[in-house]
Amino acid sequence: MSDDKPYFAHPTAIIDSPVIIGAGTKIWFFSHVMPNAVIGERCNIGQNVYVGAGVRIGSNVKIQNNVSVYEGVELDDNVFCGPSCVFTNVTNPRSEIVRKGEGFFQKTHVKRGASIGANATIVCGATLGRYAFVAAGAVVPKREVPDYAFMIGVPARQRGWVSRHGHPLPKPDAAGVMKCPESGWRYQEVSPGVVRCLDWDEEKPLPPKTA
Repeated sequence: MSDDKPYFAHPTAIIDSPVIIGAGTKIWFFSHVMPNAVIGERCNIGQNVYVGAGVRIGSNVKIQNNVSVYEGVELDDNVFCGPSCVFTNVTNPRSEIVRKGEGFFQKTHVKRGASIGANATIVCGATLGRYAFVAAGAVVPKREVPDYAFMIGVPARQRGWVSRHGHPLPKPDAAGVMKCPESGWRYQEVSPGVVRCLDWDEEKPLPPKTA
């Protein structure tokens, strides 16, 4: 980090002013941040990443190599984007027809804590719920993905639920409870298609790791 900036940008990275980049964020080799982008604190922006004009990225977001976050895409806090995952922002692109700006870009919203696997594609207009998990290579069409949903395949379909720690949840017990194998936290489908954690406030960050 330089004396005049609270973030680190590799000398090969291009940062077009004006931008807002939070403290502790690192931007690596050959990445390009366009004007009016907002990136939160403690993010890690990998090699050859493109962040489009006006894009909003929360804090503690990890974007792996070769990802383009185009205008119209919004990433909330704690989102993970795997290597070479793909976002789009126009539903009917044509080279000979200009389709730019708010009138043509479809918004894609990735909510807090969601993970997108390597080489997955998120078609514009989709919303990924909190802590949803998209498997590597999946293609998520324009749709609302529930919180904690595990999405797999082409086109992606839900194959159960995952915990906040990223583990597939087992079938519910007699009380309708699913337990995370790592944390032991309990989850329950409180209404059809709506899963909630019973042991931790979903608005709070995870507790600090202990030795």
